Amino acid sequence: MSETFEDIVETFEFLDDWEDRYRHVIEMGRAMPPLNDVLKVSATKVDGCASQVWIVPKIDGAGPQAVLNFDGESDAMIVNGLIAILKVLYAGNTVEKALEIDALGAFARLGLDQHLSAQRSNGLRAMIERLRAVSQAANQT
Repeated sequence: MSETFEDIVETFEFLDDWEDRYRHVIEMGRAMPPLNDVLKVSATKVDGCASQVWIVPKIDGAGPQAVLNFDGESDAMIVNGLIAILKVLYAGNTVEKALEIDALGAFARLGLDQHLSAQRSNGLRAMIERLRAVSQAANQT
């Protein structure tokens, strides 16, 4: 995992109370720039999420060494924070490496797997699957 993700792990270990941890996740989401409204279309919408979620991938290059970046936004504050964590996990990696990332394991390290509602967990899995599908498609070009 990246040094930035390890910083998030340390912050979560420091914050004893789950309310504080949720606040931190929400603040991470608030720190992201908003997605331009013209990008909030059905092609970028993530199905399977209880809230509205859009992920706009940006692939630089071709084949396994292409670099994955993405922008995203949700109408739910906590989900925006989950997108921010996904950006830390995935953004800037090659698509080959992105396919190896165990995002659910990373969220488990934060304890978020135990503290998200079933709907939020399903939405998180849908976002991860979208990033994996984009990476897989780019990996094969």
